Amino acid sequence: MRVLTIALTLATASPALAATGPFFSLGNTNFVVLLAFLVFIGILIYFKVPGRLMGMLDQRAEGIRSDLDEARKLREEAQTLLASYERKQAEVKEQADRIVANAREDSREAAEQAKRDLKDSIARRMQAAEDQIASAEAAAVRQVRDRAVEIAVAAAGEVIAKQMSAQKANALIDDSIKTVQAKLH
Repeated sequence: MRVLTIALTLATASPALAATGPFFSLGNTNFVVLLAFLVFIGILIYFKVPGRLMGMLDQRAEGIRSDLDEARKLREEAQTLLASYERKQAEVKEQADRIVANAREDSREAAEQAKRDLKDSIARRMQAAEDQIASAEAAAVRQVRDRAVEIAVAAAGEVIAKQMSAQKANALIDDSIKTVQAKLH
């Protein structure tokens, strides 16, 4: 395989080997190509192309370095912001949990207070209703008693009027006058 590779290389390099004669002659193409190459390199050096290329490469390297530094700083800032937002999120979640817990506690206390107030209100209304019922019963009893007294007085008046004669009436009047005189003196 190596032999074949060397043979192919020599066969393709035959135009370069075609130059004959002295090497330092303008008829030798290898020499002319060498001179042209050296002149080209000289022109590049004269116009400071390698320095400019190196400067451009240095600038490019410096730009890449500054971009990397800036990217590193931005990454650090982003990580700082992320950590800050995560802390704030945790704080807000904790605060929200506290608010929810306080709201639950307040609502539970408000419900218990409302139950107590409702019981007190019902008790007051029941007491007021019982007082009204007792007052109404007392008024009804008074009315019945007054009516009974009126009926009894009327009935007694009729009975007395039927059984009373003029002499008995005069005797009662005289007794009453004596009783009043005895009490007044």
